[in-house]
Amino acid sequence: MSSEATRRLALDFASQIAPAGCIDIRRFFGGSALVQNGAQFGFVMKGTLYLRVDEAMRAEFEADGSEPFSYRAAGREVTVRRYYAVPAHVVDDPALLHSYAERALHATPTSGHRLSDTILAVSPFG
Repeated sequence: MSSEATRRLALDFASQIAPAGCIDIRRFFGGSALVQNGAQFGFVMKGTLYLRVDEAMRAEFEADGSEPFSYRAAGREVTVRRYYAVPAHVVDDPALLHSYAERALHATPTSGHRLSDTILAVSPFG
């Protein structure tokens, strides 16, 4: 998926989550970040929407079969357990997507405040 297509998808998700102009879309590595009031609460990468999770959301997403964001770097798989792929049934329900996005925003640390679940889980690839 091209960077422009990723940006358009991020803009589409943002418009479903909040009124126009409330969510900023910013470049984020190979994707697009969803940012509100300076806090990145989600991103779109390779056509998938990921939201920031707290422990309760992580359990719900895992129960729905969602996976945490992961990527390959330096010959190993890096798993970022603070962001999970949004389940399809959530993406397909605007009210539910809005609710999950609000929860993700509340799970996002703000300047001077860090959450305990911000540690990356790294495992060897292979």
